[in-house]
Amino acid sequence: MAAMTTRERVKRMYEHKEADRVPVTDLPWASTIDRWEKEGMPKGMSYADYFEMDKFVGIGVDTTPRYPEKIIEETEEYRIKTTAWGATIKDWKHKGGVPQDLDFTVKDADSWARAKARMTPSRDRVDWDHLKKNWKAWRDEGVWLSGGFWFGFDVTHSRIVGTEQTLMKMATEPEWIKDVWETCLDMNIALFDMVWEAGYHFDEMMWWDDMGYKGTQFFSLPMYRDLLKDAHKRACDWAHARGLNVRLHSCGNISTFIPDLIEIGVEMLNPIEVKAGLDPVALKKQYGDKLGFHGALNAVLFWEPEKMWAEMRKVIPEMKKNGGYIISSDHSVPETVGLEEFREFVRLARELGTYE
Repeated sequence: MAAMTTRERVKRMYEHKEADRVPVTDLPWASTIDRWEKEGMPKGMSYADYFEMDKFVGIGVDTTPRYPEKIIEETEEYRIKTTAWGATIKDWKHKGGVPQDLDFTVKDADSWARAKARMTPSRDRVDWDHLKKNWKAWRDEGVWLSGGFWFGFDVTHSRIVGTEQTLMKMATEPEWIKDVWETCLDMNIALFDMVWEAGYHFDEMMWWDDMGYKGTQFFSLPMYRDLLKDAHKRACDWAHARGLNVRLHSCGNISTFIPDLIEIGVEMLNPIEVKAGLDPVALKKQYGDKLGFHGALNAVLFWEPEKMWAEMRKVIPEMKKNGGYIISSDHSVPETVGLEEFREFVRLARELGTYE
């Protein structure tokens, strides 16, 4: 089969058809990029170009309340700063991972009302210069373009309110938590309508909504159906009305939610976290005719490369059957992974992912 562009490959995966090979992608930490540059990757070069991986590009918009961003404290090791969401976080300079949450501006319905008043869609929330400069080249090169929404549980617990408060208020004051979700979705839709109507079309709508952790979800299936499912469906409907595919990123074990996600129109699920208790091959057998999978390779095994290679040989041939798969780790690439180790990861992924 003739070589395809990334766009052609991914489209066939969504159609549950074979391509020349399965697309290969992943997401290294900034500290991982630093290591690779020290080990020989040209500084400033795209790692996707360097390793000849598939080309995925995300288009984003600014949906925040636009609270002032400032550095409160800075050392050689970390920064403490405020964010446009109104959070105060501690971020490490030379380590990957998630920042530490220290405080939030939004704590209750009243403080949310003040934040919401700052969330008005406007054209200056879109980076038009970036789109004008790059969109045609992306299309000519055949990259896969994603419109990146961010709404729902994930942004609320990780950026706006905090995990404990979000979960408590879902039980005690669900209406104002739902209003956070609906408002964030409204912002995404209004801004991406501007992007779409300006002619900057893309291939999929994807969004981040981490709803699980090791073994289970943060909240029950009935609570999902009562509080969040309608917003998720509205986003899927928006995408499908424009002929877009739909991909959801949700870390953790959300297996209980999968039938509902398929029902509302999710077409591909990422990252299929093995370390959270998911079995990607079993999920492929159960849902593979209705749902695509992106990820599914246990990132913990990067610490023991031979085990990762063995896992890839076991998982990829099963996941690639009849399309519906994008190869990557089930989270991201940590700084423990050296340049040559990742080169072998990509080489083996391409080899195992090739269709006869």
